[in-house]
Amino acid sequence: MNRMSVIIAGIFITFFCSWIGLVAYPYLALGRYLPFVDEDTGDILPPPLSGLAERGQQVYASSGCIYCHSQQVRQIGYGSDLERGWGARPTVARDYMRERPAFLGTMRTGPDLSNIGARQPSVMWHHQHLYQPAVVSPGSIMPSYRYLYQTQKIEGQMAANAINLLPPSAPPEGYEVVPTYDAEALVAYLISLNRNYPLPESPEP
Repeated sequence: MNRMSVIIAGIFITFFCSWIGLVAYPYLALGRYLPFVDEDTGDILPPPLSGLAERGQQVYASSGCIYCHSQQVRQIGYGSDLERGWGARPTVARDYMRERPAFLGTMRTGPDLSNIGARQPSVMWHHQHLYQPAVVSPGSIMPSYRYLYQTQKIEGQMAANAINLLPPSAPPEGYEVVPTYDAEALVAYLISLNRNYPLPESPEP
């Protein structure tokens, strides 16, 4: 009986210590972060997402982008992310305080997207890339997200948001490809991914 009590107590202590290390300590250390206000510019960092970008965040999750792309510029000594130009500084916990959930990613089949909005600020480029990734980025194995777009007949003039596609993905003559609301939202979210701002715990080099 005494032996059983020791075993039960050991199990309880093990789980309690694990809870302290994995839940309680991170919450106390990181859970009370507040946005940083830049005294020079008055900017609130990290900046809040627009309503369209928030919808795009949901499209990003439902489209499975997290399975091939990360959103974490690694610290110096843990990779060559900074040398690759994937960010001006390593990402830190405060960068994710507006993320629900945080898309750290599971692997890097494709490049890190923490700062894709800074590297590729063109809305048209993102639409072209989503529709025909292998044409825009030769050698890319990313699947096409054509289901986020619709082909329609041109009535009079082309739509203002029609996508300029390259062969062989260009639509037939007299037709155009336009993004759906979800496509526009996803691109808005990708453009918003720009963490090239300094934070007290991670200033730009």
